[in-house]
Amino acid sequence: MKKMFLRLDRVLTGACLSLACVLLAVIASLGMWQVTSRFVLSQPSTWTEESMRRLLIWMVMLGVVAAFRQGALVSVDLMLRLSKGAWRNTVRTIITSVNLAFLSVVLYFGIDLVWRVRFQTFASMELSMGWGYAALPVGAFLGLVAVIAHHLDPHDDELSTAQ
Repeated sequence: MKKMFLRLDRVLTGACLSLACVLLAVIASLGMWQVTSRFVLSQPSTWTEESMRRLLIWMVMLGVVAAFRQGALVSVDLMLRLSKGAWRNTVRTIITSVNLAFLSVVLYFGIDLVWRVRFQTFASMELSMGWGYAALPVGAFLGLVAVIAHHLDPHDDELSTAQ
């Protein structure tokens, strides 16, 4: 069961990181188009700025999944660095619990927010605002998976490079 969960996590984390990188490239391209259309063509694009904002939210929420998996959790790193043995396991469990609680709150209220704005549309596009806000519950759910996977198979990259 643990191996299957970690395999699922590896696929999800890889997909999230790849998609976040693609979104960064799309955002940069949209920014370049916005500058070009405004200053070269003298016809400012009406939809690029709003698109970039929404895609940036998606990029961050997907990138956070990879960060959680690598051990960039909300924690007191000094306490984890100084702890040994059973106390270290206790500290890890507390850190995991706090992160799971935080992401559960984001997931719950993110779903509520998406439900509330589902009939509103973006100012410059005929697209539901729910698509933009859906990044919160999707990222929180995938973050929950990454936090659990980190607890089962810790990668302390953050601690090993800390100064």
